[in-house]
Amino acid sequence: MSTVSNNNTLNEMGSVLLEIGTLLMSSGASTNRIRITVNRISEVFGYQTELLITQRALTLSIKDRKSDHFFSSLKRTSPHGVNFKIVSGISRMSWRVVEEKWTLEQIKVELNRLKLLPHYPRWIILSIVGLAGASFCRLSGGDFQEMVIAFTATFIGLIVRQEANKREFNPYFCVFFASFVASMISGFVVKMGIGSTEHAFATSVLFLVPGVPLINSFIDLIDGNIQNGIVRGINGLMISFSIALGLLTAIIIYGF
Repeated sequence: MSTVSNNNTLNEMGSVLLEIGTLLMSSGASTNRIRITVNRISEVFGYQTELLITQRALTLSIKDRKSDHFFSSLKRTSPHGVNFKIVSGISRMSWRVVEEKWTLEQIKVELNRLKLLPHYPRWIILSIVGLAGASFCRLSGGDFQEMVIAFTATFIGLIVRQEANKREFNPYFCVFFASFVASMISGFVVKMGIGSTEHAFATSVLFLVPGVPLINSFIDLIDGNIQNGIVRGINGLMISFSIALGLLTAIIIYGF
């Protein structure tokens, strides 16, 4: 009976650790952070873990040092995004597991709570990203009129990307559509001679720059996770290419 109970506990722990790993990967965590967090939690329960982390899936092997029971499984990651609430929340949880000796049930409850955390309202995200676009325009030397143009183009471009994502278009096409629409809006104003310079046109697509994938790519390469670093770097380059293609399409249409 004890053997069956130990096996069940080991299987539950393996499933929870895989859930933690895939949540971190899909939320924008680096490979080394995922490995450290999973190992930190497993060591509290006396388990030895081996983790293979790729961009699309995680493979976990876990062994009970006392009974030699073994668990191995693979879990695919959901589409990648950026959710620092999940990343920071799981990091804090892992330290509480170490310091307060949490049970497996407490970890499950906290994971469910983190997954149910609400996102910021859509209008707040759109407004803040729009203001960021206007700020980039100002930093580039744009005046108030151009800042308004950059804000509008960024605001509408982000709406296009969100709607394209909802309709499950290819992620790179979503970026292309957003870049193209933002460039067309700011380019139209420039073409009509309303804007005195092209600062708004040049900065209206900066909200699409893949900062997190490129930063994680660099971190993974530095940490020795070469495969994930290369994959993330290529993903960042593909997003950058999609941005450039949308911008180029608008330039060709307007004949700049």
